[in-house]
Parts: sequence; structure tokens; C-alpha cells
Amino acid sequence: MNIQTAELVISAVRPSQYPDEGFPEIALAGRSNVGKSSFINCLIRRKALARTSSKPGKTQTLNFYKLNESFYFVDVPGYGYAKVSKSEREKWGIMMETYLTTREKLQAVVLLIDSRHEPSEDDVLMYDFLKHYDLPCVIVCTKADKLSKGKQQKQLQVAIQTLQVDPEDPIVLFSAETKQGKEESWHLLERYLK
Repeated sequence: MNIQTAELVISAVRPSQYPDEGFPEIALAGRSNVGKSSFINCLIRRKALARTSSKPGKTQTLNFYKLNESFYFVDVPGYGYAKVSKSEREKWGIMMETYLTTREKLQAVVLLIDSRHEPSEDDVLMYDFLKHYDLPCVIVCTKADKLSKGKQQKQLQVAIQTLQVDPEDPIVLFSAETKQGKEESWHLLERYLK
């Protein structure tokens, strides 16, 4: 997909702030520091539309990125970050849950997990949540460039087994550094934007 226009339209915390043009939306979910912003920037070929940070827990709102004036990527707050107060984490949880379970324009969720590690308990909970609500899911294993080719395949199997991935849900090895998995990711996402 060739992205001509890309802009952050709003950082929302409640449904009344969501855009209302009726464009399809794809949400991006994952642990803090899994590489959601790098994934967005790589896919849309922009250096810093989505702000990357070495500090986990930076995304604290639902960030709506309008692309090609025809659809949205929605970056949701990262989960599993301990240095945030429990009440703050609960607030994010409610905000995410509200969006994911009530948004009619939501077509699919990209669940990003770190390919270098076994999926965390939070990753498993998130995947189970998406399956419970029948949300179409594409699993993206980030930071694949940090692993040898042989280790990539091994870690892919670990992810599939740990998450108990539904055979219908595609899983992609991805690297923002080498662009591995970029075309495949777009190919999978485009079918939700028809």
C-alpha cells in the first residue's frame, strides 16, 4: 500500500472524541515498548509520525492516525508496564476495552509481540480477549532482526503455542529496521480495508 497522506487526528480518551467520518479502523495493541510506533512509522514510510520512545508507557491515549484520507490506524496504550499507578493502568484498561468492544468501525486488531521472548501473560490475556470478542486479529512478532533466521522460526513456534493461535489468525515476523514483514503485513491488513 502506498501511503500518500498521514496525520494524527486526535488523541482520544472517550468515545465522544472518536472521529466520526465512518472510515474503517485497524487497532494496534501490544506491550509497552514492543515497537508499535516503529511498526506504524515503517508501514507508512514516515520517520516520526508515531512518536517512539525508549521509555515504556508513553502512549496513554487512543491515537487516531488518518491514512490516505480513507482509513485509520488506532494506537492503543501499551499494557504490562509496571511503573504506572494501578489506578492509571485501570483507567487505560477501561479506555481500551471500551474502544475495542464498542467501536463499530473497528475492522481488525494487530497484536504486536516481541519475537525475542515468549509471549507474556499479558499478551496471552490480550489475545484471549480479542478471541472472546470475535475481533479479527493479525499477530506481528516485532524486532525479528535481533534473531538469526533459525531462531526466528523457533520463536514463531513458541508464540503460536503459547498464545494457542487460531489457525485463521495470520502471524508475521517483522522488523522495522530491515523492513522484513512489511509487505506481508500490508497484504494482510488491506483485506480489512476493502
